[in-house]
Amino acid sequence: MTQIFLSVAAVLGGLSVACGAFASHALREKVSERSLEIFEVGARYQMYHALALLLVAILISRIESPPTTLIASGWLFIIGIIIFSGSLYALSLTGIKILGAITPLGGVAFLLAWGALAVSAFSIKF
Repeated sequence: MTQIFLSVAAVLGGLSVACGAFASHALREKVSERSLEIFEVGARYQMYHALALLLVAILISRIESPPTTLIASGWLFIIGIIIFSGSLYALSLTGIKILGAITPLGGVAFLLAWGALAVSAFSIKF
């Protein structure tokens, strides 16, 4: 699990940098200011949660028997990034407003991930 989460965190972190650069250089003249802001929120939250996934990977690597809540938090961070950031990217690039209705599902996944990480903190023995 450590290798999967570490690899995915690295890829998602790198992609968030690429998305931020894309927004700053390629999108600035092509989409509205509001769409650009939406895209940048997606990139920012992607980076925050890629770093959180990195933390989960490191914790799993240091714990002999990681709690299932810790593993669940990693998967929930991944799901949250895909749904939350992905829907914001799609919304800003297409202008299809209904995509904004999907974004809160990613936010719920983030909340559940942070909650699972908090629960894990009480059962981890260092």
